[in-house]
Amino acid sequence: MSLSEVAERIEARRDALSPTERQVAEVVLRDPESVAFGTVARVADAASTSGASVVRLATRLGYPGFSGLQAAVQSAIGQQLRPAVERIRGETGSDVVDRTLRAEVDNVHRTLAAVAPEDFGRAVELLADRHRAVVVVAGDAETGVGAMFATALALVREGVTQVSGSDVAVARQLAGCGPDTVVVALDLRRYERWVVDAVGRAVDAGATAVAVTDSPLSPLAARAAVSFVVSAEGAGVFDSHVGMLALTNALVTGTAARLRRSAARRLDAVESAWRAAEALVDR
Repeated sequence: MSLSEVAERIEARRDALSPTERQVAEVVLRDPESVAFGTVARVADAASTSGASVVRLATRLGYPGFSGLQAAVQSAIGQQLRPAVERIRGETGSDVVDRTLRAEVDNVHRTLAAVAPEDFGRAVELLADRHRAVVVVAGDAETGVGAMFATALALVREGVTQVSGSDVAVARQLAGCGPDTVVVALDLRRYERWVVDAVGRAVDAGATAVAVTDSPLSPLAARAAVSFVVSAEGAGVFDSHVGMLALTNALVTGTAARLRRSAARRLDAVESAWRAAEALVDR
């Protein structure tokens, strides 16, 4: 069993989970090693709930108690068992650069390895549809990734914008959303209410949402036609956005490949404009 299969069980039962069971599910998805090598009490403590809630979640997911859930997660981790044990039981290294290297490589690997080919294909199909406008909505911490994604995507197709500004400005920019709009939402917990609300309004108006978030239980994933779960474990006190950046880069690459001829023409036109304006210094 792969970890994605455990995540699929959680997602399939999302609406039936109680608030405390959702807290436990978040721990399972965010820190599977703590489930694979921990105890009921440890998982309960990480989820700020009781051991009974941990066991109830395991049963609701179709496992024979916590031991069944633990065995499934251990099996999913597979060849990562040894490094996971070392991370949990070992001392924190003092070399910040080394810790960051290991954390970010792990984030990129986890993020891209979890991408289902059919979901990626569906997202690229939506982004490559030039009859649809693409609107990028990103939380405050994700604004930079959103801007890089929107800028790169706009180089290979027209009709790409990023929503920003006051409530009035956001409402104005989303006013035209409808069936011919794709909304790409980027946010990590704790999710910003305006992002969740904006995506919800756009979907209610007929838009199709693609969510890039950190859990299948995210309120953004709940409204999305396609959702991707990124790994965002930081080496320090802040979330990492490297996995999110890697995924959005992959989406742009996939879209450019789908729009090969028109994307090439658009890039040629942009390059010509840059040269005419002498906008860039090569050396």
